[in-house]
Amino acid sequence: MPVSTDEPKRDPYAALRYSDYRFYLTGRLAATIGGQMIDVAIGWELYERTNRALALGFVGLVQVVPIILLALPAGHLADRFDRRRIAMFSLLLLVAGSLALAAISFTVAPIPLIYITLFVIGVALAFHRPAVAALLPQLVPAEKFANAVTWNSVGWQLASVLGPAAGGLIIAWRHHAGIVYVIDACLMLVFLICLTQIRGQQVVREREAVTLETLLGGVRFVSHTKVILAAITLDLFAVLFGGATTLLPVFAKDILHVGAEGFGWLRAAPSIGAVFVAVLLLGRAPMKKAGRSVLIAVAGFGLATIVFGLSRSFPLSLSMLILAGGLDMISVVVRQTLVQLRTPDEMRGRVSAVNSVFIDTSNELGGFESGASAALLGPVVSVVGGGIVTVLVVSAVALAWPELRNMRGLAEDLPDTSSPVGGT
Repeated sequence: MPVSTDEPKRDPYAALRYSDYRFYLTGRLAATIGGQMIDVAIGWELYERTNRALALGFVGLVQVVPIILLALPAGHLADRFDRRRIAMFSLLLLVAGSLALAAISFTVAPIPLIYITLFVIGVALAFHRPAVAALLPQLVPAEKFANAVTWNSVGWQLASVLGPAAGGLIIAWRHHAGIVYVIDACLMLVFLICLTQIRGQQVVREREAVTLETLLGGVRFVSHTKVILAAITLDLFAVLFGGATTLLPVFAKDILHVGAEGFGWLRAAPSIGAVFVAVLLLGRAPMKKAGRSVLIAVAGFGLATIVFGLSRSFPLSLSMLILAGGLDMISVVVRQTLVQLRTPDEMRGRVSAVNSVFIDTSNELGGFESGASAALLGPVVSVVGGGIVTVLVVSAVALAWPELRNMRGLAEDLPDTSSPVGGT
């Protein structure tokens, strides 16, 4: 039958047709590969030197503290000044942090220096993440933004496949993590260079005086936009209790007995599933029941985590991590699209900072929770118990916020958030 001309054609490459977005995506791809490699290196080196799960948990704790403390001023800064320049300056600090970790590793310096350096990296990330997130809507038109979010997720997850696998292979080859930190610094510089090539017109925003009211603007907006608050809360508690990533060095070495190379593949597995799901989303129509889909996906994420914790088979464990990553991708696309499309441009920095606090808190404190509970109860109980709590959280969020449960399309009832866009 002939195709109806009333239905617009879906272009899976819509966002990639804008040059500014291509530079942005390329730079983020490089930086994420480096970031994932450094996560593998830090986790492996700390566990090798201490043989303590709690040492892995402290990695998340020292990084999340500056992110929480600096989130509000960082978001306000991103709404007052050029977001691209803020991202570039923070990248320079991240490069310095990676080189410092390399020096510590090569000289076998005291472990407390690792945590001090990670704290400095956390300071850089507190300013970097809101600026980079709020910059994205300026690079493509609003109607192409959901496509850009999906491509962003594809790039991030693809890098998360390559980074951990490469990090594990390099450590297994060199029997040392120092070179990984140097490579990370080089990849961060690639992102900085890409940002210098973005030529799109920057939005001119009124520079409000810094007051408690303006600092809390993002918090108020999120608290009054129930569907965004529900999606962020769901992700916060699901990752806080359901993530097994922090304990993967323990599972690889002591439970599955697969060594550094197997650890790299375990670390990459969630991203393999996420890339597969993201590619499927690019070729499909927008979700018509996005709220129900995200609730089911997060519940499935919790169940996959439970099976992973109980598994003693490397193929089964790998499969469960792939499944968990694919289901998590649905949550990521829904949350990021909601946060950016339903937020006015003049508040995107502050709202992105609030979102960053929620997500980074769940990731970093989740790592601390996993390390602490594993030290007290054992890694298996920690992971399985976290998966059970995740399923319970889904039920609680569905009952507490019917706005999320009943939400249909992601782009329904959007406010006017238009902004200048970079060249094609």
